[in-house]
Amino acid sequence: MPENSTKQSISSAAQTFSGLDTLAFANGKPKLAATFKQEFTDFRVDEDLGFDLCEKGEHAYLWVEKVDRSTVDVAKKLSEATGVHGSQIGYSGMKDRRAETRQWFSIKLPAGREAQLRGCESDSLRIVEIHRNSRKLKIGSHRSNHFQVLLRDCEGSRDEFEQRLAHIDASGVPNYFGSQRFGRDLSNIKQVQSWMGAALDAGSGSVIDSSAASIPKQRFKRSMLFSAARSYLFNQLLSHRLERGNWNGYLHGDVLNLNGTNRSFALGAEDEWDSVLQQRLEDFDIHITGPLPGEVDPKDKYVSYGEAADIEEAVCKQFTTLLAGLRHFGLKTARRPLRFRPIELNWEWQQSEQIQGASNLLLDFSLGKGAYATSLLRELCVTRGPGQ
Repeated sequence: MPENSTKQSISSAAQTFSGLDTLAFANGKPKLAATFKQEFTDFRVDEDLGFDLCEKGEHAYLWVEKVDRSTVDVAKKLSEATGVHGSQIGYSGMKDRRAETRQWFSIKLPAGREAQLRGCESDSLRIVEIHRNSRKLKIGSHRSNHFQVLLRDCEGSRDEFEQRLAHIDASGVPNYFGSQRFGRDLSNIKQVQSWMGAALDAGSGSVIDSSAASIPKQRFKRSMLFSAARSYLFNQLLSHRLERGNWNGYLHGDVLNLNGTNRSFALGAEDEWDSVLQQRLEDFDIHITGPLPGEVDPKDKYVSYGEAADIEEAVCKQFTTLLAGLRHFGLKTARRPLRFRPIELNWEWQQSEQIQGASNLLLDFSLGKGAYATSLLRELCVTRGPGQ
């Protein structure tokens, strides 16, 4: 049989993607359940910028309260109200649509034109404060997010809810990317798989002219799809390590992250993991990281090796098209902690207004940027939508 006839096209090979419900749990899949987001106010998020504004400069900084609106929608409304191009509007993070959220936006707007901003306000969008700063707000600039989450009509014993909350508070949770990254029914992953596959040579998997692929023209859309691909691969790697019980334990060659920073370090091949490092890991001062795959930057001093690298490679090579596409389009490998622990986690029981004898559970906590509240909730209970 000719050699080429035995090869399967990477671009045409059927790829199966699994949802978040298949990912492993840190403390076993919960048997508890509750209704989530019955009302918009059941999920409240306040963004903590984490730095002072200088109160001068060409950028207006807006503290915006929105209900049932996406971050992108608010940015469009600001553009329409002022005539400022969308590229001159900044925000630090995407916030949930079905929620009551407050977050910061920046807009390059000359002083004296602030009154124009009121043109975007409505019952579901309100500008709470206006300040000034010298620089545009960039993605990932904020420090943390504060959450108030009301879980209604909880099913299961209070003791079990509180036991799982205590475990979350003490041991942290897997730092999975939430479903928002992947679109409804994983549509973002399926789309990026399709157009990355179209840019790969069917015979060998090598890259051909990417202009032949139906690459999204909008930079924001491309960025969103790249992010979905990297996030999906990260989740798969994290789930793999959870299944093997080493997601929060050091493996030879792991890259480590300093808590609350973007700084990383790794031990030398001949260095030994010692009791001091182990204590720092147990104290959440440092974290094991996993890859956000792409090309390895030659300037990157901290690259996984040994057992850790072998696991990362074994998981990622199951998704050849995504991995090859990310490398072709020039994305550089980054690292993300495999776990997070909530800050000041508190809870309070309330009487349900809907079901006789049932209880609601109000959670109050903060998370560092990039961590998902839904990843915390999946370790606590199964959440159902309104009416389910």
